[in-house]
Amino acid sequence: MVRISPSLNWMCTLKNNFIKHKLIMNRYLGFISMAIILSSCGKSAKLNYPPAPADGTTYEAFGISVNDPYRPLENDTAAATLQWVEAENMVTRSYLDKIPFRNNLHKRLESLNRYSRQGAPSLEADGKYYFSANDGSKNQSVIYRMDSIGGEPEIFIDPNQLSDDGTVALTGIFMSHDGKYTAYTISRSGSDWTEIYVMETDSKKLLSDHIEWAKFTGASWKGDGFYYSAYDKPEAGKEFSSANEYHKVYYHKIGTPQSSDVVAFENKEQPLYFHQADVSNDESALIVSASGQGNGNSLQVLDLRNPNSKWVIIEPTQDYESEVVDVADGKVYMRTSIGAPCYRFVEVDIKNPQRDNWKEIIPEDPDGAVLTSVQFAGLDKYIAVFDRDASNHAFVYNNDGAMIREIELPTFGTVAFSSSKKTPETFYSFSSFVYPAAIYSYDLETGSSQLYHRNELEGFNPEDYITEQVFYTSADGTKVPMFTVRHKDVKADGTNPVYLYGYGGFNVTLNPTFNPNRLLWLENGGIYAQANLRGGAEYGEKWHEAGTKMNKLNVFNDFIAAGEYMINQGWTTPNLLTIEGGSNGGLLVGATVNMRPDLFKVAIPRVGVMDMMRYHLFTIGWNWAHDYGTADDSKEMAQYLLDYSPIHNIKNDGTSYPAILVTTADHDDRVVPAHSFKYAATLQAANTGDAPKLIRIDSKAGHGAGKPVAKVIDEYTDIYSFIYHNLGIKPEKKANE
Repeated sequence: MVRISPSLNWMCTLKNNFIKHKLIMNRYLGFISMAIILSSCGKSAKLNYPPAPADGTTYEAFGISVNDPYRPLENDTAAATLQWVEAENMVTRSYLDKIPFRNNLHKRLESLNRYSRQGAPSLEADGKYYFSANDGSKNQSVIYRMDSIGGEPEIFIDPNQLSDDGTVALTGIFMSHDGKYTAYTISRSGSDWTEIYVMETDSKKLLSDHIEWAKFTGASWKGDGFYYSAYDKPEAGKEFSSANEYHKVYYHKIGTPQSSDVVAFENKEQPLYFHQADVSNDESALIVSASGQGNGNSLQVLDLRNPNSKWVIIEPTQDYESEVVDVADGKVYMRTSIGAPCYRFVEVDIKNPQRDNWKEIIPEDPDGAVLTSVQFAGLDKYIAVFDRDASNHAFVYNNDGAMIREIELPTFGTVAFSSSKKTPETFYSFSSFVYPAAIYSYDLETGSSQLYHRNELEGFNPEDYITEQVFYTSADGTKVPMFTVRHKDVKADGTNPVYLYGYGGFNVTLNPTFNPNRLLWLENGGIYAQANLRGGAEYGEKWHEAGTKMNKLNVFNDFIAAGEYMINQGWTTPNLLTIEGGSNGGLLVGATVNMRPDLFKVAIPRVGVMDMMRYHLFTIGWNWAHDYGTADDSKEMAQYLLDYSPIHNIKNDGTSYPAILVTTADHDDRVVPAHSFKYAATLQAANTGDAPKLIRIDSKAGHGAGKPVAKVIDEYTDIYSFIYHNLGIKPEKKANE
């Protein structure tokens, strides 16, 4: 089943709907007229941008003067902000819609996304197998079930029926341990706010139970009820911008209203903690992890069989990450970075939880591979996945931690397993940059893999493309890995457009993954480059820490060095180099453009963190402090943040900047759109040359998770149109057929 990720990093891995307030055109005609683009959308045409609401705010941080002239844009429901948003979208649409090949790009992206895909089957508590599938025509994948492998599937949940436009996404499915009930979570318009519904599993009858204002949660079953995490109902009008505080764990009993739910866990002294609850499969233990103020999570366990039991603390701090795999027979099995920066797998006796008593099952890899997941497979085996140089490698172990064999994978890629204690039947999916996920059945005894289902794109041959991993040198001499993907006919002759992507933060590893929209770039002769920057988890906690707080400049230097490598190796030139990143990667793009505007021709910062002085004041921004530090920490930290904050370092002296397309969305309550609003307004007011500085503001969309396919296609159409147009390239292959 779909489950909430055990990773406690909410930055990566989901504002009010102000776009719905349409302007009356004749009322604002005078304002809008200032936003009309010149008749030509040529690269040399100068754009007239709408004036942004401004109040000239300045403030001090430890005596350091900080300018924040566009502070009014933080109020995303104010009339002046709504007017500006409407005017900006008019400018952007007028520019993009005039690009002559835009419609052909849209058609090709529709074709690339119109392929049948299926997930690995999973045996659940009701004895049936569940899997997701999409025939290529739906905005959201459908959940199916069948009585046996190869049996006739029936629809279990079709999220496309939850809304007319696909903007309600199914974010998790959680079946009770006896299989009687199934809870499922949804997100509306991409918001992180979660609603929970309950149905009878067998009949699929929807019950009256409905939970609102939940966030970063699943449903963990105990008897005829479940635990979930939620905040108090926010103030009206500030649902998508106010800081979230006091995350509580509740218990909900089936058939009762949410108002009757009991608080099962809270920490009144720590308003900025997240709390996630899990119940062991035998319902003997409740596990609560807390995060939000460190790089990892604390962990404690409660014996649910004894009403007088006390919480047993396994890890009191948030200095390390610990992921519970199972609780059984009084033992906690977990993957942890405690005592192992690249992670290990241990057994903890709840009666003797001190670290000295832990039994190590799978030790930390001596060569530095990062243990990314462990799961049970049948009654006596584990499957462990390691990252080695940012690519997945999988191994089978016995219960004593002895490695039996490696599971051979086809190439650089990403693997995900479907296994459990209940059955030796094991499946896994494998994908890579040009290979859609293929599903295999795996025999635990013989080690043989058999193809179960292959997802294929008609008219696209992955064998025509080459994926390589290179290692380049950053500014301080550090070797950084990077994947490059290109058609086999592309040569290092300096004429190739390069699309460079990065993230570099929050312990996130960029593995080789499949994205059908990327194929349009590749089939038109472009090179895709994915840099594994410091700040991620590619080489464990040391690699992560090397890109945090006062080391954050390492990340930007790594990204700049990646672009320089592609140029120095003869693949491209600055006039053909595009950079893109989202969220923390949007910060990456904004910062590196300010540092090296000469190195890039086009920049696409998506839903980025652009105001490093105030990011911690909105929704869950405070949770990012362990990576960034805050302007409230010290004068030294405030100055460091100010010196690279994208909004505060835009040059205003005539320096030519790349063409920039900023993207954000009205329901992004993770990185609130005010970041992108203020960044775009500052860019447009600065003297940075004539290349366009546009902002695309999506409606009924959030940080990215759960976005319907139709909206994804529209967004990539605009991004590619903007890139090609500003590179001076007309995409010939496929896009114009």
